This record gives sequence, C-alpha cells and structure tokens, in this order.
Amino acid sequence: MNRPQLILDVAGVIVTNLSPGFWEEAVAMAGSTTYRQLKDSFTREIRESFWTGGITIEQFRDWLAGHGPDLSMERLSALAMKYLQPLPALGRIATWSRDADIHLLSNHREEWLSGLLAPVKEQVKSLTISSRAGYCKPDPRIYQLVGEQLGDGGGPCIYVDDQEKNLIPARALGWHTVIADPEGRWMEEVSQLLKQQR
Repeated sequence: MNRPQLILDVAGVIVTNLSPGFWEEAVAMAGSTTYRQLKDSFTREIRESFWTGGITIEQFRDWLAGHGPDLSMERLSALAMKYLQPLPALGRIATWSRDADIHLLSNHREEWLSGLLAPVKEQVKSLTISSRAGYCKPDPRIYQLVGEQLGDGGGPCIYVDDQEKNLIPARALGWHTVIADPEGRWMEEVSQLLKQQR
C-alpha cells in the first residue's frame, strides 16, 4: 500500500505566526505609524515580492525603515525569531513520519525557517518555501511544485493549513484538507486519518 502524504503548512501549524506580535513591536519602535497602517502598506506594496523572494531581507529592512522602524539586520532577525517559536505539532513530525511521507509548504523566508526546521530535517521528504519557490499560497503553482515532490507512488494526500483560503487549491488537486485550529485539535484528526491508512 502506498504511504500517505502529509503536507503541512509551517507558520500557524508547526511554528507560530509572525503576526501580530512582529508588526506590533515594529510599530512600537517606529512611533509614527499604526499596526493597521504598517500591515496595509506591507500588503499593498511588497507582500508578494517579499514572500516569493523577489526582494531580499535587506530590502525588506530598508522598506521597514522607510515606514519608521529602522532596525539593524541583526535586530530584525532577532525580532523575527522572537515571534517564530515551535508549536506542539513540530514535535509530532517524527511520529507521523512513521506512517506518512512528510512535506512542508510555507509562505515564508527560508532564512528565518531553516534553524527552526533543523530538528525535523531528517523526517521531512520535501520542503517548499515561497521565498525559494517564487510563488506563494494560494497561487496554485506552489501546490503543483509540492505535487511534483510527491512522486508517482504516493498514497492519499492530507494537507493542513491554518487559513481556509489556502485549502481551496489543495482541494482542487484532490487532497484531503484539515484546518489547523488554534487549540490544536487538528493534530488528533491527522493522527486518526493516518491510522485509518495503515
């Protein structure tokens, strides 16, 4: 029997999201803008190019400085790491990998995730990060890149994300989708789905 393919989002699923803490602290440093103004400007001006690797982290730092928060690269990295912390699901990957091939799919910066994901590197079959892929969810092309990593012999696909809009393209590919609730109940759902595939 072909092994199930478990595809996990990263932020909000196995590590914490940057928002809102990162942006709130950046605003507090700036003193000249609000959380909503900074977040709206980011979304409107550079969100896609930042997450898809079209601009560097240095260029993001310069963009931030233009909106108030003037951080050194070290301080920016430290701020990001402060709000990117492991969630309980990160510790479940080793167990899940006994019953499924694990794939990670994330809208993020590879530079910020590499250290966090190092402990599970051996259990993960593929890692698709938007800053390297050149696309970000919910663009169907990034899901197709993951699909290419699954190979021909893969079993049923289970995809977990904390945002409903990111589940829609996965469903279009025939993947079973699970929404990651903040309480973490989704982890038991995934464990049950994998047991059913044994």
